[in-house]
Order: sequence, then structure tokens, then C-alpha cells
Amino acid sequence: MVNLTIFTPTYNRKNTLILGYEALCRQTKKEFIWLIIDDGSTDETSELVHGWMLADNGFEIQYVYKENGGLHTGYNKAIELIETELCVCIDSDDYMPDDAVELILDYWIKNKSDDIAGFIGRDSFVDGTLIGGKFPVVDKVHIVELEDRYGFRGDTKMILRTELLKSVAPQPTYNGEKNFNPIYMMLLVDYKYKFKLFDRNLCFVEYDPAGMSRNILKQYYNSPNSFAALRIVNIKSPHISFKRKIRYYIHLGSSIIFSRNLYWFKLAPSKLFLCMCFPWSVLLTIYIIWKK
Repeated sequence: MVNLTIFTPTYNRKNTLILGYEALCRQTKKEFIWLIIDDGSTDETSELVHGWMLADNGFEIQYVYKENGGLHTGYNKAIELIETELCVCIDSDDYMPDDAVELILDYWIKNKSDDIAGFIGRDSFVDGTLIGGKFPVVDKVHIVELEDRYGFRGDTKMILRTELLKSVAPQPTYNGEKNFNPIYMMLLVDYKYKFKLFDRNLCFVEYDPAGMSRNILKQYYNSPNSFAALRIVNIKSPHISFKRKIRYYIHLGSSIIFSRNLYWFKLAPSKLFLCMCFPWSVLLTIYIIWKK
């Protein structure tokens, strides 16, 4: 019985998708499904994937083509279709170590529980260096506690129980906005469930931190309603510190300015805090406009 779906939303990433496919072909365990959600690619991704589907690679490949809508809509479609107990997203420009599937399945056999959402593994650079510091020495954590309480900063790989993601999906969409981080749904799951920590590399990634910083500022500007919705979810988390909550109120105020949508003001858990933070929201807005 297959218990794991690896899903990959992709858009015009034919060249990097090949690395992900080759890594899956090298897996020491092939008991998984690879679900590719093509978000409207125009670079012959479809032809490439259908060729793989005909090959004797030892695992099932499922391919779905959809109209371009952004990463979160790819997540929505994947979560709708996944039928396995566990799922994990591997981005179209990342790839898994050769033993990643085996590590995931073996760990779940030993730690499976209805009391947890799943578990969090590590990402690493292509040279094998783990991203971020050391995991805290605790049995289980909420996602938001990793940085807020334990000071861990860095990319991680979350393996989740599919039924829990289905319970909070689909993630909302806002007209013209394609930069809505799918962490939104995981944070909703995080309200009620903790995650185990698995201090092993499950994914190789390659990115430019400076480039990501510039890109996130553009996303704040281009997708303000999406970020307002995310900040509301952040603020409502029962597991974050007061200091972190104030930071999210500042960001929420900036998103309201960019969106020009007072609907988000009405949804703010504390309108008093939002108003008190508003001068800093204005400064953040000016900074975003200047740097983007």
C-alpha cells in the first residue's frame, strides 16, 4: 500500500523538473506517488512528463494541467486529489536525497499518531549544508514555535497527514494575486496539532537569500489581500508570543494600505492593537515601496 504522495506544483520549470525526476528514480524505496500540478506551463512540460509516465521508473506519476493561478492554487488542486495518508511538497526546482522516501516512511512507521499533524524534516543546500541552525531538543512543536520560541530560522520540509490539510483546504484566492504562501493552510492545522521533529535532510534546495528578500517585498506589494489573510491567521494563532503578534499587526496594517480594503480592518482580532501599530505600518509601507 502506498502511503506517501510527493506533489510538485510547476510553471515553466521543465529544465529543473528533470533533476527532481532523476532524484525520484534513484530513491531507495519507490512506495510513493509523484503528483505533478502543471500551473499552465508553456515550455513543453506536458510532453516531458508524459514521456516519464510511459517509462519503467518504479513509481506512479500523476499529471494534472490547470490554468495558471499561482503556487497556492497548485496546492489546492493537489490536496483535492491526494488520497494517500501522507503528503509532502517538493518544489519544481528542488530535489530529494536518494534515501528521502525511505527515511520518511520508516520514520512514520515508528512515530505515527493521530495526535500529531505530521513531522518536520530539514532542507539543505546542494553541498549538503543544512539550512538554519540546530533543531530544538524537544519531542513536538507547533510550527510557529520553531522561530518564535526556539530561535530556529531556516527552510524546513513538512510532511503532513493529508486528511488534516483537506480539513482546512482550499486556500482562498484573490483576484489578480498569485503570491499567497501555502503556509496559510499549514498554520491552520498548527492551531490544533503539533509536529514531530526529524533532524534529517529531506530536500536539496538552491536559492539566493538576497534575491528572496527583494522578491518578498514585491509580493507584499502585488498580493496585499493574500498577505492580509495570512497575517490574520498569524495573529489568531494561540501559540505565538505577544512580540510576534505586534509584528504581524504592523504587517497587517501595511497590507490594508496596499489593498485599500477595509474588510481586513473589520477582521482584525484587536482593532486597538492595529490602530496603535499603524504608524509603524505606514513606515513599513514606505520602505516596501522604496525597496521593491
